Amino acid sequence: MAQARPERAAPTTADAAGARRISLARREALYGYAFISPWIFGMLAFTAGPILAVFYLSLTEYPILSEPTFVGTRNYERIFTDDPQFLTSLVNTVVYVGIRVPLHLSLAFALALLLNRAVRGIGIFRTAIYLPSMIPIVAMSVIWRILLDPRMGYVNYFGGMLGLPEINWLTSEAWVKPVVVFVSLWHVGIPMIIFLAGLGGIPDQLYEAAEIDGAGAWGKLWNVTVPLMTPVILYNVIIDIINSFQVFAYAFILTRGGPNDATLFYVLYIYRQAFQFFQMGYASALSAILFAIVLLLTIVVLRSSRNWVHYERI
Repeated sequence: MAQARPERAAPTTADAAGARRISLARREALYGYAFISPWIFGMLAFTAGPILAVFYLSLTEYPILSEPTFVGTRNYERIFTDDPQFLTSLVNTVVYVGIRVPLHLSLAFALALLLNRAVRGIGIFRTAIYLPSMIPIVAMSVIWRILLDPRMGYVNYFGGMLGLPEINWLTSEAWVKPVVVFVSLWHVGIPMIIFLAGLGGIPDQLYEAAEIDGAGAWGKLWNVTVPLMTPVILYNVIIDIINSFQVFAYAFILTRGGPNDATLFYVLYIYRQAFQFFQMGYASALSAILFAIVLLLTIVVLRSSRNWVHYERI
């Protein structure tokens, strides 16, 4: 006599709800991948792909008009043993970054502190200070080239009215690098806005507690504002270092790298090798070295942040 087969238990309401949840989770995941797919495609096609291509081309001799020829590490050997302009451009860039980053971020932080006040018309001041950041670097450089002209520029004209000597700002080896740094400081709006957003997130209760403890304006700034702003400062430091190492347009438009290579910055030197001398393989090797330098500096800054960045929030 055949035994009766056990009947399968009917799905409960909880099981059906769980299946719907899983299905919903999968649908949300698919929607998520669909929405970020343009970014993933763009990152692979326009960022990861070119980076990998640069590393490959750095091992080739590639005069653009003909096929690249694999030469191993010859480009790197030439850079480190037989190219004095590599060291010149690197030193110029390091000096520029060393002067520009502290000045740029200090100015942005100071302006953010001034603009973080609830007074009438504060929006107008914020807009006025941010506005120069909307001007393209090329336009900004052309304007300053006219202003700094030694014969017809307004800088020497007003300086002469104050009794100051006439200075050839863009042809003096002593002055040209500080001038490029000064011109670059006009794009202070972006880090200032980021600092301003960070300042808006600090609770007022902390300042009230500091006042009860007898802290003045300096004490509140040093003991409340700065510690709570360190994550924002870290972000701006990394971004500013990366951007400063890529300085190009100011030197290209204002000085063309002169006088006497005083403003021959690293990216300008890469441009010359790639598009003036058509040594794309050599320029790729220079680019790979710059990538390594910036990556190393970023890692150093991130590791040092354990000692000075505070993530505690109220």
